[in-house]
Amino acid sequence: MSVTEVALEGRGHLAFANPPLLAAWATVAGKKETQGPLGRHFDRIVRDETMGEKTFERAERKLFTSAVELVLSLSGRHASDVDLIFAGDLLDQIVTANFAARDIGIPLVGVYGACSTSSESLLLAAMSVASGTARRAIAATASHHMSAERQYRYPIELGVQRLPTSQWTATGAAAFLVEDAREARSQKAPAQGDGPTLRIVSATVGRVQDYGIKDPNNMGAAMAPAAADTILRHLQGSGHAVEDFDLILTGDLGRVGHPLLELLLAEERIHPKERLRDAGILLYAPDQAVDAGGSGAACSALVCGAMALPRLRRGEMRRMLLVATGSLHSPRTYQQGESIPTIAHAVEVEAVR
Repeated sequence: MSVTEVALEGRGHLAFANPPLLAAWATVAGKKETQGPLGRHFDRIVRDETMGEKTFERAERKLFTSAVELVLSLSGRHASDVDLIFAGDLLDQIVTANFAARDIGIPLVGVYGACSTSSESLLLAAMSVASGTARRAIAATASHHMSAERQYRYPIELGVQRLPTSQWTATGAAAFLVEDAREARSQKAPAQGDGPTLRIVSATVGRVQDYGIKDPNNMGAAMAPAAADTILRHLQGSGHAVEDFDLILTGDLGRVGHPLLELLLAEERIHPKERLRDAGILLYAPDQAVDAGGSGAACSALVCGAMALPRLRRGEMRRMLLVATGSLHSPRTYQQGESIPTIAHAVEVEAVR
């Protein structure tokens, strides 16, 4: 990797000398997600969450494949035009991404970051394009409420009572096409709406944080320190003040973790105020019975694709930071009494004319 293309600055901060374009994105959302505040902004709506399949795991693969096919269609590209796909999900051995890749046919780099997979895969796609390793790369992820519940907690059929700190795993998928700017100019493709060009200018790789929390029903509190650490390091590495961002979108801290993040940032004299929003709060309405809010690999990706990126494209915002967070425990480590390590990765996107 050429240091003239991607420079490592400080502790995990990456500044792209040749910022790749975020050329297109696509969101596919489940029924409950479309009943929330962002319902009309998703590109595709899935009313039957089995998607005609025998298992929810197979339905999740179909969500994933649908998002990838849709982003290719929206960008006017074909699978053969894409060099790499960086993708992952919540299920054991990331079977959603792995099994879907059999049919998609794009070389796959499997990624696992739990609910931080959206920003981790986008970060890696940007690195590959900025360094010249790939001309185009797709970042994609998916999650399904039913498949995640029975892996990490209990099958829905048991009717186990949820706790107020619990979060609702989102059903949906999203895919993002990252493209070299020179390649885009040489092979003009339909733009996803009029407005400024979106560039991924920098990113910050997360550090694993562990504050000793052991309750998997309170992931918001567990992940807040990881979000704070990454945001602070991104500000330091980029040289930006928090006021330089129109939006810092975290995911998915929910109604428990978001106030804790605000407190952690305030201790460092950082006060984002209304600039700091959380996907776990934004995806669902308060009356949708999701307890502390949304979560899942698709949650922050859906909110980013349905709300944040369109606002950049319309010229309503100039710069945003996506900071997706992930809880890195497994059912086995929880059963063995381990605490919950967490991580957050940040991706900075700016709109330029």
